[in-house]
Amino acid sequence: MSIKLVLVAACALIDADGRVLLAERPAGKTMAGLWEFPGGKVEAGERPEETLIREMKEELGIVIREPCLAPLTFASHAYPDFHLLMPLYVCRRWEGIVRAQEGQRLAWVRPNKLRDYKMPPADEPLIAHLMTLL
Repeated sequence: MSIKLVLVAACALIDADGRVLLAERPAGKTMAGLWEFPGGKVEAGERPEETLIREMKEELGIVIREPCLAPLTFASHAYPDFHLLMPLYVCRRWEGIVRAQEGQRLAWVRPNKLRDYKMPPADEPLIAHLMTLL
C-alpha cells in the first residue's frame, strides 16, 4: 500500500522586532482553528520558492523575492491518509504590508510564545528551530 506524499512549502516571516507571523486555518478547511506558518501546496512543475512567492501574494498581499527566502529546516509528518513533507523557509524582507487576503486571522508572535498557539502536528517541531534561530 502506497501513501500519498504531499509537498507543502511554509514560510516564517520575521519582522524587525523578531516576531514570527502565524495564520489561523479558516473555517471549512481541514484543521480549521489551528495556527500555522503561511504557505501552501507545491503545484506540479513548481519549486517550493515559487510556491511561497505565489502564496504570500495570494494569502498576505506581499511580494517576496527568491533571494530573501532562506531554507531553515523541514517537517516530515505522517497523517492518517497522507505523508506531509514541508520545507520551512525564513524571510525577513518583503514588499508591501502583511494583510489577511482570505479572511484568516493573523498574529505576530514572539518566538518564546509560539507554543501558546495550537498548531497542526507537522508544524509543532519547527518551533524549536525558530527559537534557536531567534
